Amino acid sequence: MNNQMRCMAISAALAVFTLPAIAQSSNPSTPAASAPTAPSSSPSAPAATTPPTPKAATAPTVRQRDENQQDRISQGIASGQLTAGEASNLENKEKDLNVEQHEMRQLDNGHLTAADKATLQQQQNQVSNQIYKDKHNAAVQNSNPKGVVGSRAENQQGRIAQGVSSGQLDATETSHLEKGESRINQEARSDRAANGGKLTAAEQAKINGQQNRLSKQIYKDKHNSHHQ
Repeated sequence: MNNQMRCMAISAALAVFTLPAIAQSSNPSTPAASAPTAPSSSPSAPAATTPPTPKAATAPTVRQRDENQQDRISQGIASGQLTAGEASNLENKEKDLNVEQHEMRQLDNGHLTAADKATLQQQQNQVSNQIYKDKHNAAVQNSNPKGVVGSRAENQQGRIAQGVSSGQLDATETSHLEKGESRINQEARSDRAANGGKLTAAEQAKINGQQNRLSKQIYKDKHNSHHQ
């Protein structure tokens, strides 16, 4: 009886030691599911900004209109779209506008009234339209001359155009120079018409002398104290 009880006690003790091992082998440990990682904080989106309101286009000033139209005349002279006569006429109109503007300022302590500006703008519009018409009509300056006389005329037109563009020549000077160019060109045309399309040696010498005088005047006008 005692032996039987002793065997039962030993069996019970062995069961106590073997149960954890059995439980461990039958239920293998699995790594604990990792907790979901909180999303990293993303940089805050930039605050919505209101696009700047575009500024209303301002009308060009009287002075800006003057400069713009002088540039257009200069380009027309250089490209041959404006003949010397057309350029002279346009610059004469610009000269008259400048004189009128100067007188208006004198009457109002150097300023232009709203009425003055409106009057000048209207007149500038008229000159602007004339520039466009003259640059797009059939009359053009010979931009590919064959003879010496024509080449000199083209060269001097280029010098005048550069002077207008740079401001070295004002409207009065340009009008005077272009009037001289126009007279020389007209004389050359008349001489050719009278001689079967050619210039005699004497005619060439005479026109060359006139171009020399005009060339000197271009230089003087471009290097004096008067500017556009």
